Amino acid sequence: MGADQSNPDNQELYEHHRVIAEQGQKPMRVDKFLVNKIEASRNKIQNAAEAGNILVNDKPVKSNYKVKPGEVVSVVLAFPPREIELIPENIPLELVYEDEDLVVVNKPAGMVVHPGYGHYSGTMINALLYHLKDLPRFSSGQERPGLVHRIDKNTSGLLVVAKNEVAMNHLAKQFYDKTTHRQYIALVWGRLRKQQGTITGHVGRSRKNRKVMQVYPAQDQGKHAVTHYRVLEDFGYVCLVECRLETGRTHQIRTHFRYAGHPIFNDAEYGGDRILKGTLFNKYRQFVKNCFDALPRQALHAKTLGFVHPSSGQYMNFDSSIPDDMQVVIEKWRHYTANRQVD
Repeated sequence: MGADQSNPDNQELYEHHRVIAEQGQKPMRVDKFLVNKIEASRNKIQNAAEAGNILVNDKPVKSNYKVKPGEVVSVVLAFPPREIELIPENIPLELVYEDEDLVVVNKPAGMVVHPGYGHYSGTMINALLYHLKDLPRFSSGQERPGLVHRIDKNTSGLLVVAKNEVAMNHLAKQFYDKTTHRQYIALVWGRLRKQQGTITGHVGRSRKNRKVMQVYPAQDQGKHAVTHYRVLEDFGYVCLVECRLETGRTHQIRTHFRYAGHPIFNDAEYGGDRILKGTLFNKYRQFVKNCFDALPRQALHAKTLGFVHPSSGQYMNFDSSIPDDMQVVIEKWRHYTANRQVD
């Protein structure tokens, strides 16, 4: 069992082990049951159960749960069973903070967090493995840095990564319990009716395009998702907003703002890469094109991140600057608004 056990409420999970208790099986604690079935220590199994990664008949159980005949016991993790060899790569990273338990990274736009289909190298995890290569637990290649949350390739900002299993489970539980603090900065199309508000809607994969998400009205479709926002600046045709995540669904902010009729500026997957508000004048169209060229990705940045340190119990809060490409476009809109009467 690797150290990459992640928040089951926050990301898609993959089944790594599946064991069916035989009919003659006497009731037995699930941690003791699994020690006899898979290659893992009882302590690791107990940590996995604490993080919600041990399921019986598809429901999370604690390590003292008594397994009964015929029950299906699964171990689920946030990464697929190892199909890709993770290679340490000497790729520069902006490390905001690091100690023996964790590292906080300010990920640039364009970098994939974890290797997967189409992205087998050049990821943040490849870079972290190189950074951690001299530590005994990572030098063998059998352990990997522990992801508890992710941000999209073309979103920039802060991520916390665990360096050991205890920290991994402690942080994963905070994300599961929604006690972490995450704020994003986004530039969105249009003028929001309220200066601050909340967008709710169950988020799930689109039936038409599995690469994107959509909001479903029915509670039995998608997963409950809540995004709080506050308008920081109104540029007439676009707004700069601060977003606070109550839940952490895939593409949540991008999906919610499209659903609200305000796609994120230059978000190609969610319809923000064309002119949605403004005039038909060529000068304005050229201005927007210049903004798209200056910011060739969605205008979304994970600016702040707060959590309780897994060892010290101290609350830690990190803040990052808005990256240059977003800042340039914000300044362009600020200058445009100051020099033009906007409807």
